[in-house]
Order: sequence, then C-alpha cells, then structure tokens
Amino acid sequence: MPLSPPDGPLWTGLTDGPLPAEAALAFLVPSDRQPGAGTVGGTCLFLGTTRRWTGTDETPSLHYEAYHAMAEAELARLAEAAAERWDLVRVVALHRTGRVPAPEASVVCAASAPHRADAFAACRWLIDTLKQDVPIWKQETRADGSRAWVQPETP
Repeated sequence: MPLSPPDGPLWTGLTDGPLPAEAALAFLVPSDRQPGAGTVGGTCLFLGTTRRWTGTDETPSLHYEAYHAMAEAELARLAEAAAERWDLVRVVALHRTGRVPAPEASVVCAASAPHRADAFAACRWLIDTLKQDVPIWKQETRADGSRAWVQPETP
C-alpha cells in the first residue's frame, strides 16, 4: 500500500512498495499555510538501505515481515515520543515490508526542528529505537539462495 503525507505533523506507516523519501523530505518543511511554517532551521533524514554485501556474503535482497497492526501503532508511538522529547516541527517514521532489493531503502526516519541539534538527536533516537522496539523482522537472502534472519544490533 502506498504512503501519502498526512495533514498533521507526524507521518508514520508501513508499505510493501518503495518508500517516498523525496516526499518525506518535502513533508519535513511545512508550506506557508501550514502550522510550523517558517520555524524549521534543521532537517535530518536517515535512509536505511539494503547493502549488497554483508561481510563477505553477497546479499542481493532483504525480506521484511511485520506484525502490521502492532508495528504501525509502535511507529506512531515513537513519533509522538520524539515530538514530546525534542522541540520538533515534523517527524517521519516509515518502514517497508516484503522484498527490498539492493540498494533500495527499507526505512526512513526523519525530523525537522527549529535547530539542528534536536533534528539530529531525534532522528538518531528514532532509528535506534525503531530497530529495537518495532515488531519488524529482517531476513537476508544471499546470492547462493540461503536465507538468514537477522537480529537488530544494539546501538
């Protein structure tokens, strides 16, 4: 299901198609008629992409599975928590499910704020916490056809 920007300041969701990174970046800076217009001084956007090589293993694609209802609720909770913890204007937390070939993006975490420090801190916290708390599972598919589930790394 494709993702579209919401009317509010928090954009979260899951999709089985390509992630709208350019739309996410545009969403982070409100237009002149939207709340928060003119207040963004710093924007931070993290794209997690499928890398072709994991150590010495060629990994042409990843496969993500999620407990959708819980994952979507947790993404929303994390975006709200980030907005409460830092002085943010907008927050994005989007994740892809299904097959994600190299070098496509599997996750977008982003934040905009009046000052860059809050945008950087919130974005880093979002990706680190998302990987630990959101019920999304990653499986590597290697060039030889073998597959392996991957545990999230602790930051």
